[in-house]
Order: sequence, then structure tokens, then C-alpha cells
Amino acid sequence: MLLSEGSSLTAREFVAVLGARGIDVEVASPTRRPLASFSRWCRAVRLVPAPGDDPVGYLRALDALLAAGRCIALLATHEQAWLLAAGERYLPHARGRLAVAGAGAFERVQSKISFAALCDELGIPQPAWHEVGCEADLDRVGYPVWVKAAYSTAGRGVRRAATRAEAVSAWRALGGAGTAGNPVKVMVQAPAAGAYRQVAALFDRGRLIAAACSQRIGPGAGGSAAARLSVADPGAVDAVVRLGRELEWHGGLTCDYFADGAGRRLFIECNPRTTEPGNAAAAGVDLPSLTIALATGGPLPRAPLIARAGVRTRSTMALALGAAETRGTRRAVVGALGRALGGRGPLRGSREVLTPVLRDPPGLVPALVAVGAVLVRPGAVADLAGDAVGAYAITPATIARLNGGPA
Repeated sequence: MLLSEGSSLTAREFVAVLGARGIDVEVASPTRRPLASFSRWCRAVRLVPAPGDDPVGYLRALDALLAAGRCIALLATHEQAWLLAAGERYLPHARGRLAVAGAGAFERVQSKISFAALCDELGIPQPAWHEVGCEADLDRVGYPVWVKAAYSTAGRGVRRAATRAEAVSAWRALGGAGTAGNPVKVMVQAPAAGAYRQVAALFDRGRLIAAACSQRIGPGAGGSAAARLSVADPGAVDAVVRLGRELEWHGGLTCDYFADGAGRRLFIECNPRTTEPGNAAAAGVDLPSLTIALATGGPLPRAPLIARAGVRTRSTMALALGAAETRGTRRAVVGALGRALGGRGPLRGSREVLTPVLRDPPGLVPALVAVGAVLVRPGAVADLAGDAVGAYAITPATIARLNGGPA
């Protein structure tokens, strides 16, 4: 298998899930030693141009790798999915080896604003929201409020504002006030109560193949779910089925939502790809392997596969980074490590899905480096996250360059 990048936690979990099935991978990367390369299941790192800087060069390099015949499928592990869809013409050798939706479908969910409008259209519940065209629009949903750039990843374009002054500051920091008459699109959205969950689904031209719901039981950097509990949530699956059917979606689709004790759900974001598949795989739904079958014409289940509830997983390194970001102390990092490794509290009975070092000893290397860095200086988590995001982030400017327009 060829992974579209190797710097994200998702890519590392793809390697672990596939490796447990006896499937080796190669990683396309602009850096020689991305996170996913530290695995006995990673056969090679193939150097390619950075997709955000040279999208055409990146796509042509991927196509050359596929033409060489070493890999039977290309798996989009992060925002490159959007680029692969938009740049299909540069990937003639990906036919029969790649499963991504069409570029038009991506345009309806890649932007937070477009996704919110689609949820309104389909009657999918979400918090109150409004696009910000001027400073007065910041007041539309009240305070506190989340101020969100339309395009961002890993929580980098999201700010919480408790007051109008904080909202104005966030709007300006995100670029919504505009530079040279070219403002960044920004929305405001009311907070949602309840438990933070994700529903991950895989579609074959709008038909649901598999789905898995999970709830955060341990926070990572950017508010991500560094530890998860698989849950049964038919209502969330029904909502994502509506999305998949409307978009005739092909490939992975993941939605973030909040669920309260009364069974109400509020959807807040869509990731048009499969994200961090470790918990789903542990709960019986192997999304990476199913994606390979989807891409290559292999056998697929006739009835949708639904992950079983009650499976706890963790990403110990990500928990340590989350503690460093939110608490900013060595004590917090040590405490997070102790709870994870000791299986205490909600992590009791959890299994490691990011760096399962007993089965994959090289995974210990990046874990020690990252944890060591934040133990020495907890603030280093921002640099670590920035480096990773920089290696895989795709922006509208990237797509504009791909299409020959102004960046």
C-alpha cells in the first residue's frame, strides 16, 4: 500500500491497522523520517514534493510511484484526499487503485461553512451558526461562541470567544477582517453540550459499507480524541448515511458531533476522509482494509458493517501531547502517561493503537522523542504539531495553484 503522507496520527494508525493484518506500506512524504516511517511495517519512504507547496509535482510523483507497480492501492490518509480528487487528471495510474469522492462533493463538505449549509439543507442538527461578513455578524449567535475559519485542520483555525472583544480578536487573527481586500471566510457557531463523538463511515458511491462511532475519553492536542470508547449510536449513523447518499460519496467520511444524555446530537464538522482508524479496527471495522477492497474492486460486505460498542483504545503519545498543550506542566504530562500506561480511570482496559510497541518496537522511537520534548519544555507541543500539520495541510490556495489560478 502507498499512503498519501506519513506525518499525521492518522497515517501512523493506518500503518498499525494494516500491519496487524500482515500488510506492509510505503509512505509518500516530503521528509525522510515522518512519524509513520518508524514501524517494522513501513517498507520505504518515497520522497515527494510537499503537496501544499507544489501540488502538481506531488501528484505527478504519486502517479510515478503507482506506475512503477510496487503498490496495489493509494490510501488518502489526510487532507490529500481533497487534492487527489481535484487533481484526478494527474493520476492516470490511480484508476482502480484509489477510492475518493469527486471534487464537487468535496467542495460541499471541505469548508466548515459549506458543511454547515449542507446540514441545514438535509435537516441534520447542529449548533446555531452564521457566516461572518462584517464585525457586527460576530454577535449573531451570542456568547460564548466559537469563531472558525472555513478551512483549517487540527484545530488550528478555531478560537473560543467568551466576549465580543475576544470574538473580534479571534476574527482578526484568523484573517476574517481581510488583507488587501481578500478576507478569509469565517463563521461563528454556538457551543454544543454533551460528549464529543465521531462517526466514521465508508461509502461506495453513496452506499454505506461500514460505520463506527466513538466517544472521546482522553483529550489530545487541539481537542482531538487521543483515547476513545466505541459506542452504539444509530442516530449518528443515520445522519452520516444521509450525507453520503446526498453526495454520492465514495471513500471515507468522518463527522464530529456532540451527544447529550437525552439522545440529542449536534454535528459540528466534517472530515472528508477516514481519520484515526484504530478504535474502529479494534471494534471490528477495519476501515483501511475495506478501503483497499473498495479501491481495487475487491469483495465488500453486502450489508453495512457496524462497529461493536464498549472497546477502549488509547494513543499514549497523543495523550501526553494533549496534557502538555492544555495544562502546560511536566506534572500534567507525567500524570497523563501514568494513567495511560497504568490503565487507570476511563483508560482501564484500553489498548494502544498509535504506537503498539510490543508488536512494533520501532514505534517507541517517535514516542520517546515527542514525550521527551514536552517533558523538557511543555510548550514544544506547538512546534511538534506545527511541523506535522505543515507536512499534510491542504488549503484553497493549494487547489487554486493546482488549477492554474492565483494562490
